[in-house]
Amino acid sequence: MISPSETAIPHISVCICTYKRPLPLRRLLTELSCQSTGGLFTFSIIVADNDATRSAEATVADCRISSSIPIEYRCEPRQGIARARNKVVENAAGDYLAFLDDDEFPAPGWLLALFQACNEYKVDGVLGPVIRYFDEVPPAWLKRSRLFDRRVNPTGMRVGWREARTGNVLLKQEVIGADPTPFRLEFITGEDQDFFRRKIEEGRRFIWCAEAEAFEVLPPARWKRMYFVRKALMQGSSAAMRPTCGFSSLAKSAVAVPLYALILPFALVLGQHYFMTILFKLCSHAGKLLRRIGIDPIREQYVSE
Repeated sequence: MISPSETAIPHISVCICTYKRPLPLRRLLTELSCQSTGGLFTFSIIVADNDATRSAEATVADCRISSSIPIEYRCEPRQGIARARNKVVENAAGDYLAFLDDDEFPAPGWLLALFQACNEYKVDGVLGPVIRYFDEVPPAWLKRSRLFDRRVNPTGMRVGWREARTGNVLLKQEVIGADPTPFRLEFITGEDQDFFRRKIEEGRRFIWCAEAEAFEVLPPARWKRMYFVRKALMQGSSAAMRPTCGFSSLAKSAVAVPLYALILPFALVLGQHYFMTILFKLCSHAGKLLRRIGIDPIREQYVSE
């Protein structure tokens, strides 16, 4: 493992959590080997495999042979994205920690842009945009629905916790500190938003960097309508666990569910993209209400298809 004391310039640990995605992981590790540093830092890669069968180990071993960047492999056999994130953080030794998801890959200047923005604005962390990417042409309704789209904010704009996530971010190591479980285990999704909410309440500052692009690969398995239903239910269930989910939030969902249910038939007339957008919102609110009355609508740790 590379420690900060062994380098004269800052070192970044690129943290990746993975679960049964060998091909996207291989693409990500390959693209990371092409990152530009501008001579300003060094970096290495830590992969935390959340599969007890160690399905990612062979992919990491293959990529390590051809990569000029050090790559470490760790296995977290206990299911849960929060556990995987804690495992990868536990093994990261950089002055900075960068996070990417295993279904993403970065632009060549991704890490350099994050690093420069963090130092220029003197902040605790920097988030970059995640742009949808299709290897195959998706259905027209999916492109028009914009269900996968995420807002791209201007460089330097302050980040609120509701938009924060670990899909494309650079953090100073001190933000994590000595906390052995920075990501709370009770969250099956939204553990990253919970992390940023707590850090922002502590006074930490995070900004956007529009130039630090990462691309999220969206395979056909994630074009299915049921994928969006299950994803929305999981997001709503996670939102119900946040301390910010009080009476007003629940009341809003209680109104939204029947309202969206009434709108659905009319949305279908307007097109599949409208219908799926409304259905996603309905399921998200329903997931929140179900969780608050003790019903967990999605029990799996991962919704991948």
